[in-house]
Amino acid sequence: MSDLEIDIRRKRYPAVGSAAMHVALEDLRFTVRRGDLVCVIGPSGCGKTTLLNIVAGLDKDFEGQVRLPSASGAREPVIGYVFQNPRLLPWRTVAENIELALRPEQARTGIVEELLAATGLQDFPHTYPERLSVGMMRRVALARAFAVQPDLLLMDEPFVSLDGPTAHRLRLLLLDIWSRRPTTVLFVTHDIREAVLLADRILLLSAAPGTLEADVPVDLDRSRRTDDRAIEAFRQRLIEEYPQLSREL
Repeated sequence: MSDLEIDIRRKRYPAVGSAAMHVALEDLRFTVRRGDLVCVIGPSGCGKTTLLNIVAGLDKDFEGQVRLPSASGAREPVIGYVFQNPRLLPWRTVAENIELALRPEQARTGIVEELLAATGLQDFPHTYPERLSVGMMRRVALARAFAVQPDLLLMDEPFVSLDGPTAHRLRLLLLDIWSRRPTTVLFVTHDIREAVLLADRILLLSAAPGTLEADVPVDLDRSRRTDDRAIEAFRQRLIEEYPQLSREL
């Protein structure tokens, strides 16, 4: 499996009507080692979601190149994408939403049942999304992303707008599933504490046009990341070193 390599020289949106041309990203270069979980933080409008869309291949109109990780040179890399909105199909059940991205032979391997159990949804395979809480819908979206056994998992503020305890439970769930199904993860967030809890490294983007201001290894042992005081101490250290975090996030 190879690394994820990003080299975006420029991503701009053309002028439309009275709106001027906008440069979203410029001279943005970094590498994510295979199997690492890297968080991207930065002020609103700095191009974080644009970055994920470029990496996912949803936006090809940019200058530069992206080299995706893959487990085998014989096939295209598999990408999972978890959006801010769970994007479940209302006419499909929980199990059917998870199966949506799978080939028939994959669905027969038992992976859906395994992920339902891992996400605590084993009692809801035939439930429709309208019957689920927002937290449960996000668990379905997480299970669906891992079901495709991605070489790269992209996550765009997947736990935003949730209450604190629910968001924390889902962060721990993500770490649990990721530890059992290792993959490369690029995770966008506005929450520094969330980044410290999850990440091997934190990438700080500047205001638009977004470029890399800092690449910070999270040298806090994972066994200590359930300690709120340890996370807060690391967060304070980050803010002291990069004061713009307290102003922009």
